[in-house]
Amino acid sequence: MTPALPFVLIAPLVAALLLVLVPNWRVASWLNVGACAVTLAAALTLFTAKPAATAMLVLDAFNVTLIALTAFVGLTTSVFSASYIGHEVASGKLNPLRLRFYHAMYQAFLFTMLLALSANNLGVLWVAVEGATLTTVLMVSLYRTAASIEAAWKYFILCGVGIALALFGTILIYLAAQPVMGPGLAAMTWTRLLADSAKIEPNILNLAFVFLLIGYGTKVGLAPLHAWLPDAHAEGPTPISAVLSGLLLNVALYAVLRFKMLLAANGATMAPGPLMMVMGLSSLFLAGLMLYRRRDIKRFFAYSSIEHMGIIAFAFGIGGPLANFAGLLHMAMHSLTKSAIFYAVGHAVQAKGTQKIDGIRGLTVSHPALGWGLLAGVLAIAGLPPFGVFMSEFLLITNTFARQPLLALVLVLGILLAFGALVLRVQQICFGAPTGESHPIHGTLAPLYAHLALVLLAGLWLPGPLVAWFQTVAAMLG
Repeated sequence: MTPALPFVLIAPLVAALLLVLVPNWRVASWLNVGACAVTLAAALTLFTAKPAATAMLVLDAFNVTLIALTAFVGLTTSVFSASYIGHEVASGKLNPLRLRFYHAMYQAFLFTMLLALSANNLGVLWVAVEGATLTTVLMVSLYRTAASIEAAWKYFILCGVGIALALFGTILIYLAAQPVMGPGLAAMTWTRLLADSAKIEPNILNLAFVFLLIGYGTKVGLAPLHAWLPDAHAEGPTPISAVLSGLLLNVALYAVLRFKMLLAANGATMAPGPLMMVMGLSSLFLAGLMLYRRRDIKRFFAYSSIEHMGIIAFAFGIGGPLANFAGLLHMAMHSLTKSAIFYAVGHAVQAKGTQKIDGIRGLTVSHPALGWGLLAGVLAIAGLPPFGVFMSEFLLITNTFARQPLLALVLVLGILLAFGALVLRVQQICFGAPTGESHPIHGTLAPLYAHLALVLLAGLWLPGPLVAWFQTVAAMLG
């Protein structure tokens, strides 16, 4: 194993331990940025590494780009977080003593996500996803208000139940693999399981996948397991909303897809696609309807995340090279776009002093750079050209029309339903006479525009190596 992959994990873990000891929150904020930069630099070296898998860690075509994406969004969010947290301290909303804990948990959160993405052991994968839950629960409750503590408890309880179901599914996989591979690490090692999946009892694999889909699907935010997500976004610090939507949902879906690959390698198992399509379309329609009733801007975009995870789950459910390609592209585009939107939302909430949409009107007049940036982000996430989300949705819709025309009509209807709500709300937020308070923006808008530039570039041109990666992984997913 190349030292680069362990270093990707060691950097955030060491940073988390060190940041606990830093008393000055300003210094800790920028040390947090520096640690994320080191992690990203290490992650980028993985593209040239060809390490052999170990019993604990694996680097393959599926996870290398997700690791780099996670490190990149972690860095840009840490830059946004530095100014955001400074404003919250200055306004008296956050106690400086709590921020030593906040920055340490931020790095611990990155560590758990990167560990989950690189784990070759199913138990390590489960522990990492559970660790990501615990660290974000603590950050969601950072404000220590009644609403934030309630949101944290709801998140903890619902995701705790989900992760317990995922544990039961993991145990079933181990029990099914033991007769083929014997007891010990081999029966928990992803690469060994995939190679011998055809020999494993298919009925146990089927049962295990149902538990794993429900368990990890809770973390993905798929309906009807989504109830924790809007509260966690609305009550926690906005940087945490950015990484929850932009990163954690991807990690949980990655876990589901790893197990879907096991079923695909065993020709006697059930087809997991219909289950994923049903949950995906349910999430799409639920979120599309709920978007019309949201009056809190962070809750509004939380439901948008549920919508897009539904689209991605549907893409992987219908399967095939083109639909899988579209799902992978949509995962990347949603991560970049939704985190950018939350950067803009964080600045807007601080500038206007409220999370209520009625109090955040006329942003293009009162704060032009912020308002136009938020408008671009919403148009991108709504699926308009020339942004990358349009490309992924176009590929998915055309492929579905070619294979399942009736399902394609349902998919288009759900996307249009959500599109109407996004257009309605963005007009209220960005245009018209400004309402409420109007404070200057604190911090840089560079993370927002950097993400938007990448999403725009992806809509116009995808680099050859990235296309090759999508094609390789799409073939792996079956």
